[in-house]
Amino acid sequence: MKTLTFPKLALGTWSWGSGWRGGDVIFGNHLELEDLRPVFDCAMDAGLNLWDTAAAYGNGASETIVGTLIQDQPREKLMISTKFTPQIADASAENPVLAMYQASCKRIGTDYFDVYWIHNAAGAPKWTKMLSEAADQMNVGCFGVSNHDLAGIKEANEILKSKGLKLGAVQNHYSLLDRLSETTGILDYCKENDIQFFAYMVLEQGALGGKYGTKHPFPPESDRGKTYNPVLDKIDILVEEISKVAANHNASPAQMPIAWAIAKGTLPIIGATKPEQIDDAVKATQIVLTEDEMRQLEEAAQRAELRTVRAWEAVK
Repeated sequence: MKTLTFPKLALGTWSWGSGWRGGDVIFGNHLELEDLRPVFDCAMDAGLNLWDTAAAYGNGASETIVGTLIQDQPREKLMISTKFTPQIADASAENPVLAMYQASCKRIGTDYFDVYWIHNAAGAPKWTKMLSEAADQMNVGCFGVSNHDLAGIKEANEILKSKGLKLGAVQNHYSLLDRLSETTGILDYCKENDIQFFAYMVLEQGALGGKYGTKHPFPPESDRGKTYNPVLDKIDILVEEISKVAANHNASPAQMPIAWAIAKGTLPIIGATKPEQIDDAVKATQIVLTEDEMRQLEEAAQRAELRTVRAWEAVK
């Protein structure tokens, strides 16, 4: 295992490509290679080089796009994070985890990943054991688990330790509206065990960014439209409070949840679909929130009384 130095945030490619769990279904958009090339170039120019994808995103489409975009980049200038997703495992393979890893290597065109994850907790102990058994055939900087509760994270770490490995990363939904990884002790466990915590959906798929609201709802047929549109009246009030804090820093509302997540000691994963999102992300890394501003944001989120835990999460 390698010693990794992570940047302040990662760029997420969940919405890249279409198909099963692709951007057309989840986000209500359809983003293909030429839509995303300017986003990739903007990020790399800004020094944001950590890209997070998964075999399941668009049923491999996201990984394929990432692989095409990185072809002209020196591999040492990139950090690539991808995932084994239990729901699409090849049960006929001798080791389904190794088989999916190898398929991801082929789609992305790389012989190693900086982070390789167990994507969710479905049958996780079995898959983590398979991962540990195949680790010597995998060129990986560190192993991680995603969408696990605290008990599952501890179990995964023990399984890896039994093979002389360790858990290096945890990736969970974490935002102003979903702080369960904090309140259930996951953040503390990660700090105590030198595990990097990756926070995804810090902007709640755009709901906290100021673009969407009662006057501009999400596409109703999309997964996020079904989730957030019914509560946009409450989100409007929260975004108004977020905007007040943003004004203190001459910043946009979208930069505040990112700056908050960094201040909480996490590494946020920001959905990358437009160059302006890269600009927001870069500026957010430069913002230092005061304790009063942190409290203002968190109290406003508590008043919203929204619970945004999603169906795929194991965190109780």
